[in-house]
Amino acid sequence: MIQQLISRYKRLRTERFLSQTYQYQYGFVGMGQHSMTNLYPVLHYLQAPLKYICTTSLHKARLIERKFQGVKATTSLDEVLRDSSVKGIIISASPSSHFGLASQVLQSGKSLFIEKPPCQSLQQLHTLFELQHRYGSSIAAVGLQKRYAPAVQLLKKRLFHTHLLNYDLHYLTGSYPEGNPLLDLYIHPLDLVCYLFGAPTHITCQSFAPNSFLLMLQHPHILGTIELSTTHSWAHGQDCLTVHTHTGTYHLSQTEDLTFIPRPTHFLSIPFEKMHPFPLHTIHLQSPNHFSPILTSNPIYTQGYFSELQAFLHSVETQKDHTLTGLSTLQDTFSLLEKITKTTP
Repeated sequence: MIQQLISRYKRLRTERFLSQTYQYQYGFVGMGQHSMTNLYPVLHYLQAPLKYICTTSLHKARLIERKFQGVKATTSLDEVLRDSSVKGIIISASPSSHFGLASQVLQSGKSLFIEKPPCQSLQQLHTLFELQHRYGSSIAAVGLQKRYAPAVQLLKKRLFHTHLLNYDLHYLTGSYPEGNPLLDLYIHPLDLVCYLFGAPTHITCQSFAPNSFLLMLQHPHILGTIELSTTHSWAHGQDCLTVHTHTGTYHLSQTEDLTFIPRPTHFLSIPFEKMHPFPLHTIHLQSPNHFSPILTSNPIYTQGYFSELQAFLHSVETQKDHTLTGLSTLQDTFSLLEKITKTTP
């Protein structure tokens, strides 16, 4: 009986995966390290009908057609945009080129998924949003995968009905000479706090080293401090958020490991732990599983890359927006980025 139930469960799971097919075709712009490591593997797993890969290098285009069977490589984005069978474009190119590329896609009326940052300023974000509505692009989503991470979704759910006190966030990594750390790197933690706590109403910012900041943010229901720095190490970077609430403390590490420590009990303002020591009780709400090599244990899934692309494809196929990172949802994030830029030399 048990074996029959197990076999039935496995069969239904396999059939459900095989039945998830896509009717439209897609194009991809970019062939960088991030694309090859995090995005193409997801598209391959989902068997998304990828018709084009667009790159700036003719030599690279020839190599792509040898590597990706059945995919047409091109150096012309216009060729992809003219193809009526392509309904969605995924862009992961140089960050400085994103705004121009996104504008072209939106003016074609095709749906867009673009890696962060989609643009360089709040004004450009408003321009993209206007183009989406003017030319009828049904879906325009941005690659801010932290919102999709299972641990972030669980934390957001648990914080919804909790009285918040304060938070502190540390995003520390190594030198980043190839671009703008504020837009290319810090957009992730800044977007995360806007997503979890809402738009900050008051901001204090102090730069303590090149491209390194200490922030104090006042949100509607919580006060937070943030440290952003590229003076540390890529090999031992830190990405951790601690949220203190009336019921206890949440700690999110590397977007994967979420724990909760309940607040010690007390009576008439007298803490019991001063009268009798209690062992610290840590509840593991979400932890990386490095033992079982299945999809939900893979960092591509736990970091949110899988779910963001799956949500985009599903949205294009159904013509209903199921994404968490539409252009309009980034208003608070880009307002915060702009305020930081204005308050620092």
